[in-house]
Amino acid sequence: MRSFNLTGNLWTARELHTATLLNSGKVLIVGGLDLSRSALASAELYDPASGKFAPTGSLHTGRAVHTATLLKDGRVLMTGGYDTNCNAVVSSELYDEQTGTFQRTGDLYTARYGASATLLDNGRVLIAGGQDHNGNPLASVELYDPTTKTFKVAARMNSMRQGFTTTLLSDGQVLVVGGMDFNALVLSGAEFYHPNREPRKSRR
Repeated sequence: MRSFNLTGNLWTARELHTATLLNSGKVLIVGGLDLSRSALASAELYDPASGKFAPTGSLHTGRAVHTATLLKDGRVLMTGGYDTNCNAVVSSELYDEQTGTFQRTGDLYTARYGASATLLDNGRVLIAGGQDHNGNPLASVELYDPTTKTFKVAARMNSMRQGFTTTLLSDGQVLVVGGMDFNALVLSGAEFYHPNREPRKSRR
């Protein structure tokens, strides 16, 4: 017996998109690039019960290499990415499965793509690193508060990083591992983010 079996096809061929498991059991597929390398605003829902995809609401801004994070209230936060012209995106959006729509939310401080997004125990989302408009890796970090729908600056990482991983640990800290720095050197270093040391400065 094969380990992989075919299922339904996407409505739109895409790459560099996100896939998020929703509380309903369906999977939200958002954005990415199409066959012409244009950033997609479209989104689809995969239903494992039927094995089929169905269109859902569209993003306000087409994006690829963005982040998608399931929040504690069931909404999905999309941040950053890059557009068809490979410009880093500063905007963020929220998907609501109940209405099947995307709504704008607060903007990032720094436009970025290829960042990491980690849901913290307090319900906030840690957006770290990635690349800026010029493709340079970032050390900057931001926190999204779903209550106020705004971002605020968090403590910077000790190293600029792209292509790294972040993992929420059982004690609430976030482990940051590896990646590549400004000089295109692959990093062996790791560091911790401490949620209890968040700065108080906020925006919008």
